[in-house]
Amino acid sequence: MKKIRLLPVYEHKTQPLATLNVFFIRLLRSGMLALLIAVAALSIGMLGYHFTEGLHWVDSFLNASMILGGMGPVNEIHTTTGKIFAGCYALFSGIVFLVAAGILLAPVFHRFLHMFHLEGGKK
Repeated sequence: MKKIRLLPVYEHKTQPLATLNVFFIRLLRSGMLALLIAVAALSIGMLGYHFTEGLHWVDSFLNASMILGGMGPVNEIHTTTGKIFAGCYALFSGIVFLVAAGILLAPVFHRFLHMFHLEGGKK
């Protein structure tokens, strides 16, 4: 039975550089994983704003997406629970941004570093 891996396994520095097709598949997989993480984080924010502040789903989406995008909340927050949630969600969103950026850039960074470790032709 073949194992399904969530993240790609990169070639060792002694192995040849992956083909462009393999590289683009890695980029696609990394992009899909980063998108999945963003959707999960957005869902958490929507649920939090909906249940702590009683905002409608569209307003909850707007607030969560603005926080996740680094812009800040749109609606004024009235409850203590909502304020605590908003602060925690803002901190969480910063971490999600860093993780998603790392996942997206990992294949590019690996390929860039791998090129420096390739052995040159014999003289």
